[in-house]
Amino acid sequence: MLSQCLRARQILVSKMNEQTLKETTQLMQMVGRDIFLAHLISSHGGNISVRVGDELCITRTGSMLGRLSDTDIVVVPVEGPSECDCEASSELIVHRALYQATNAGAVVHTHSPQTIFRSMLEDSIEPIDSEARLFIPCVNVVQSKKTVGSAEAAQLLAAELSREDAAPLAVLRGHGPFSTGATLLEAYRWVSVLECSCEQLNMRDMMGKPLKDYLG
Repeated sequence: MLSQCLRARQILVSKMNEQTLKETTQLMQMVGRDIFLAHLISSHGGNISVRVGDELCITRTGSMLGRLSDTDIVVVPVEGPSECDCEASSELIVHRALYQATNAGAVVHTHSPQTIFRSMLEDSIEPIDSEARLFIPCVNVVQSKKTVGSAEAAQLLAAELSREDAAPLAVLRGHGPFSTGATLLEAYRWVSVLECSCEQLNMRDMMGKPLKDYLG
């Protein structure tokens, strides 16, 4: 199976261009490291991908985002399936669904602790800080019976993020946010903004005191 996957990868890479793959890999390594250092995942949690034409580069199943090697990037077709699917993240089904339903250039999935906690309290997350209110004033939470590698979750998230007025990310209850962006850095930005907002919401609830309105 591995040799078949390597042959399939060679075919896809020949279509993609070696330089493009190299640059995409370096970007994914940089953002993966940032995600880990920001405490948005555990050592082996989360997954990220970048679309390049009809293919996508996605992190390998079981890989460490904070220490991605060149071989931790798996190239598969957007439409699928392919012989390399078994090497890709278990969330490949969700990444594919989001690319097919939106014009996203990248997808980021993290296990952001403050966001996950908030998702178990609310059906939608409405930030109270000015940055998030400006960019993601309301982020919806969806729920699936199965959370990892779930066809149901893929369908729910694709439906949510393809809505005309949708935020660029949604949260799978108990599992974490799936974020889309024109670029990988943009998709990462939204999970970062949301995590900061959820931390503030959770702090507010813990304090149990009313907050002063700064909007006037």
